[in-house]
This record gives sequence, structure tokens and C-alpha cells, in this order.
Amino acid sequence: MSTFDLYLICFLVPMIIGFAVQAWLKSTFSRNSRSPVASGLSGADVARRILDSNGLSSVPVQPSKAGPLSDHYDPRTRAVFLSEPVFAGRSVASSAVAAHEVGHAIQHAKAYVPMSVRSALWPVAAFGSQAWFFLLIAGVILQFAGLITVALIVFALAVLFQLVTLPVEFNASRRAAAQLRELGLATDGEAAGVRQTLTAAAMTYVAGALASIAQLIYFLAIFGGNRN
Repeated sequence: MSTFDLYLICFLVPMIIGFAVQAWLKSTFSRNSRSPVASGLSGADVARRILDSNGLSSVPVQPSKAGPLSDHYDPRTRAVFLSEPVFAGRSVASSAVAAHEVGHAIQHAKAYVPMSVRSALWPVAAFGSQAWFFLLIAGVILQFAGLITVALIVFALAVLFQLVTLPVEFNASRRAAAQLRELGLATDGEAAGVRQTLTAAAMTYVAGALASIAQLIYFLAIFGGNRN
């Protein structure tokens, strides 16, 4: 296989998959955002109900200022942040996303092991995702094999972070679906929309992880066998 073919497989194909998954997520969220939830509760209300039902009344639910699809749980501040369409929305999609983020808060409270591992890897991953490429370029320019090795190791740790993120996200979605069902916050008829929204969101993490793995394979193939 030529270097160009390897490049196409490891970069172009994952990029196309990533765009397709993002389009699917936006389409799925948009469709289920037009489906009003029978409970009449906003995403913020749903989050609050689930948190309180799990003994997490001290965890605040706040609007995120980062725009659409910026919903997240911050383990440092122990707070749930919801984008405006989710925070104020009263739809199947807003309930699903709000419940998912609360799922992370429940994981944190229960010391869910993959989440603990993910949190431990976060500082290295945050540094590695930004610095590894500069280290690689410097190693190539200086013809310093040791620096290239360090760059690839740092990138591998960033990829590991993404892999550990997958069970965290899927588990949060399972918790979300269960909470919505058990607390009567989503009807049986709304379950399909909840599942669609959570699955589409989770697949963005899968696509991102696959892209990073493919890139790591590419750089290992290019530099791994050419270092003295």
C-alpha cells in the first residue's frame, strides 16, 4: 500500500464518516426538537427532577453560553450545563440530552470507574491533543528520533482518553433512558425519539475515536519504522 493510499484511508475516510455522523446528529436533534414532550417539562426541569431523585440536589443546572450542542457536565464544579435549546426546550430531544448530562453527574457521584480513569487522563489528553503535532514536527525538523517517539506516545495517550470516553458516554445514555422511564418523564411513545437522540450523540464520540485511531496508525506506519 502506498503512502497516499494509507493517507486516504486514515484521513479522508474518517473525515467523511465524521461529517456524516455530525449531519445525522443535527438532523436527529432537529427532528426530535419538534416533538413536544408530554410532561411539558423543559430540559432544565428534567435535569433538576433526575438530580433531586438521585440525591444530587446540590448539583446546579445552568445554561451554557457556548452555543448549541455545548451541553456537558463539569466534574470540577459539579454542575450541569445545558445549551439554550436544551435548557429551555420542552421536547423529546431536550429531555434526552438533559438526562444524558445528568447521567454523568450520577456517574461522578457513584465513582463510576471509567469516568474516574477519564478524569485522571484529562490533563495529559488536554496537553497531548494540542502539543503532540508540534513535538512531531520539531522531531522531524531536528531529525531527533527521541522527540518523534515522545510525540507519538503523547498522541497515543490522547487517543486512549477518547477510547475511555466511549463507555462513559454510552453508560450515561443508558442511565438517561432508565431515569426518564422510571421517573415517568418520557412516555413509551417518546422512547424511540429519546433513543435516536442519545444514539446519534454517542456516535459522534465513536466517529471521533475512529478518526484518532486511524491517524495514530498512519503516523506509526510513517515514522515507526523509519527511526534509527
